[in-house]
Amino acid sequence: MSTDPRHHEFNLAPYAATAARSRGRAHVEPAPAYRSEYQRDRDRIIHSGAFRRLEYKTQVFVNHEGDMFRTRLTHSVEVAQIARTIARTLQLNEDLTEAIALAHDLGHTPFGHAGQDALNACMKDYGGFEHNLQSLRVVDKLEERYADFAGLNLSFETREGILKHCALSKAVELGDVGERFVNKRQPGLEAQLANVADEIAYNNHDVDDGLRSGLVTLEQLHEVALFRAQYDEVKRAYPQLSQRRAIHEVVRRMINVQVTDLVETSRQRLRAAAPDDIEAVRAHGTPLIGFSDHMREQNLDLKRFLRKQLYQHYRVRRMSAKAQRVIHALFEVFMADPQLLPPEYAQHSARLREAHGEAGHARACADYIAGMTDRYAIAEHERVLNPAQLT
Repeated sequence: MSTDPRHHEFNLAPYAATAARSRGRAHVEPAPAYRSEYQRDRDRIIHSGAFRRLEYKTQVFVNHEGDMFRTRLTHSVEVAQIARTIARTLQLNEDLTEAIALAHDLGHTPFGHAGQDALNACMKDYGGFEHNLQSLRVVDKLEERYADFAGLNLSFETREGILKHCALSKAVELGDVGERFVNKRQPGLEAQLANVADEIAYNNHDVDDGLRSGLVTLEQLHEVALFRAQYDEVKRAYPQLSQRRAIHEVVRRMINVQVTDLVETSRQRLRAAAPDDIEAVRAHGTPLIGFSDHMREQNLDLKRFLRKQLYQHYRVRRMSAKAQRVIHALFEVFMADPQLLPPEYAQHSARLREAHGEAGHARACADYIAGMTDRYAIAEHERVLNPAQLT
């Protein structure tokens, strides 16, 4: 058996990412002895503090609402599983795909999208807040684990995949990883794949969590063609199956039909475009990884359903409203008095304020709040703002 850490890259398609063609790292390091460069990226992500905190950051539900709902951590693992399967089938780089999938939510705030919306509103006069940019900020600057550099010093291709979208004004400030937005180019196929795998995972697992919570019903979901087709097939094949097992089987099949469509459609696109290498992929006018028109429309139908019936459900809105009040209150109190920040973040604030003025202090406050778990944010709100908590 080969001990060359690159041996698994020998059978990749010519347009896949490889370490030999990598644009490298911001800080040059010796090559790893027994891992590929992208395995090193994956391992650094898994060992980061931000990755561990994903265990207590939720997708839709606030963490204390129940332990059976998906967290950002379980979601990231599920995205990685789906993405690796597809990458292997399409002869793309599995290790890079996995690294991107595991890192894509590192910058997410507590309380899911409600937390992001609240923090973005707080930061509106200081450059705004977007979890995608924050994920890149986490791996480039905020993780402090290595003697020679700040951040994780990930390879360009992993960073490219983490930055799924970006406003042009922000892209200009990001240097190499922002250039594709300025020049209207595509990311590598592994990045494209991780992005679609994320969509497959959260849409279908929100169906499962929505049913589990009782916020959506089977009757409502029969409005969705993608769900209805699989549910009817399961009930025909297993008429005596319990409802809980039937739902698991339906969600499993929903994921399978989408993955199958994605693989077959992407293969057709790749054959038609015949890119010679990853640079040809980047130069292609449109993404080469994606669904057929029919499946894309079914996915949009599912998204519209979830937005209306789950994300806008009054119980979710109540949770979101409370969560947003926590974020706003914490931001206001830390902005008013940076000495209320923990010492390491007070120092972080002082450094950024010296470099960027009040906007730097605001960014430090956002860094602190964005890194919180749901539980920690609630506890910190009590510690800082509840008069009964004097210690």
